Amino acid sequence: MSCRRVVITGLGAISALGVGAQTNFQRALDGHSGIGMLALPGAYQRAGLPAAQIHYPLPPTIKPSEQALFDRNALLGWIAASEALAQSGLQLDDARQAYDSGVFWGTGMGGASTVEAGYVDLFVDGKNRVRPLSVVAAMNNAAAAQIALRAQFKGTVNNYSSACVSSAQAIGEAFRHIQHGYAERVLAGGAEALLTYGVVSAWDALRVLAPADPAQAEQSCRPFAANRSGLVLGEAAAAVMLESLESAQRRGAVILAELVGYGASNDATHITKPDPDGQSRAMAMALRQAGLAGAGIDYLNAHGAGTLAGDQAETDSIRQTFGAAAERLMVSSTKSMHGHTLGAAGALELLLTTQTLATGSVPPTAFLVQPDPACDLDYVPLHARHGQRIEAAMSNSFAFGGSNVSLIVRQFIA
Repeated sequence: MSCRRVVITGLGAISALGVGAQTNFQRALDGHSGIGMLALPGAYQRAGLPAAQIHYPLPPTIKPSEQALFDRNALLGWIAASEALAQSGLQLDDARQAYDSGVFWGTGMGGASTVEAGYVDLFVDGKNRVRPLSVVAAMNNAAAAQIALRAQFKGTVNNYSSACVSSAQAIGEAFRHIQHGYAERVLAGGAEALLTYGVVSAWDALRVLAPADPAQAEQSCRPFAANRSGLVLGEAAAAVMLESLESAQRRGAVILAELVGYGASNDATHITKPDPDGQSRAMAMALRQAGLAGAGIDYLNAHGAGTLAGDQAETDSIRQTFGAAAERLMVSSTKSMHGHTLGAAGALELLLTTQTLATGSVPPTAFLVQPDPACDLDYVPLHARHGQRIEAAMSNSFAFGGSNVSLIVRQFIA
C-alpha cells in the first residue's frame, strides 16, 4: 500500500508557560520557567514540592452551563485543540469532510480531579452521592469525545493512555491513520491535569519528584545536570492538526511542517527503569521511516525528565542511535521550563520541535549550569540558539511501562 504524505497545519497549546503555541515557544526560547511551589486547592497540601502549575485564569472556551461536563483535563484539551483547529483554517463544507476527520488523543490519568473529588465526597465528607456527571467528566476519553463533538469530527476517535508517551503515541497513530487512507485529517495531541493531593502523593511515594530548589523554586528541574534531583510534575495540553498533503493543498492551507517518521517500541525489561536499547529501537524506526540517517537530524527535543537514571539512559540511547552524528546534534529538554506534563508531554514537545524547525531558533535546556560529565552531548545549556539551519528534527517520549515513541518532522518541500 502506498503511503500518503502527512503535514501539520495547526498548533495549539496551554501550559504553565502560558496560553497559545506561540507564547509557549517564545517563553521557552527566553528560558522562562513556569515552575513554582505547588499550591493545591483546599486544606490538603504537599509542602515543599515544586510544580509547573497553571495559575492564570483559563480562556472562556466553554459556556458556564457546560462546566459540569468538563474535568480540568478535558477543558485544557479543548483549549489547545480549538487553537490548532482555528490556525488550520479548516471549515467543514459537507458531511463527507466530517466523516474523513478524526481525533486521536492521549492522557495518562484522564479526569483525575473529578475522581479525587468523588472520593473526598464519599470518604472524607461522608456524603452518599457524587456529582451526577462524574462518569462523563472523569472517563479517560472525555477530552477526545468533547473535542470531536465541538469540532464536529465524525471519523475515528481514539484515546491513548500509555503514561508519558500517550500524546506522542496518539500523534504517531494518527500519522499512520492518514498515511494509509483512513482519514483526511486528524486533530491529535493530549492533555494532563493531575495536580491533586492524591495523585501528587502517589508520585511522591515513588521518590522520583525533585525537591524545591532552596533558593529558586523555578530552577528545580535540571535535566542532564550533575545536580539534577528528579522530575517536576506539570499540567498542560497540546494539539496538532494533521492532514494528508492532498487535503491541505486542496484548501490552500499553510503547511507548517511535514511529519515523516514515527517509531514505537517497548523495553520489556523493567516497569520503571529505562532501557537504552528500547529507546534506540524507537529512534531507529522513526529514522528508517523518514528515510534519514542520524546525520539528517539537526535538533532533538529530548524526553529529559531530570531523573538520574532516565537522563543517563537517554544520553546512551542517543549515542547508540546516532553514532558519530551525535557529536554535532543539538539536544535540549524543555521540561526544564514546562515540567513533566506526562500524557501531554509528547504533544507539547513535538509542538515546540515543529516551531524550532520553522524558525531556526532552538530552545535551551534551562538551568544546566553544572553538566553531568556522563551526559556529554550538546544539550544547549542555558540560552537559546538562533539562526540555526534545521531541516529535520526529532522529539522523544519515554514512559513507565517501558514504552518509547520518537517522532520526526522536517521542512515541507512541495
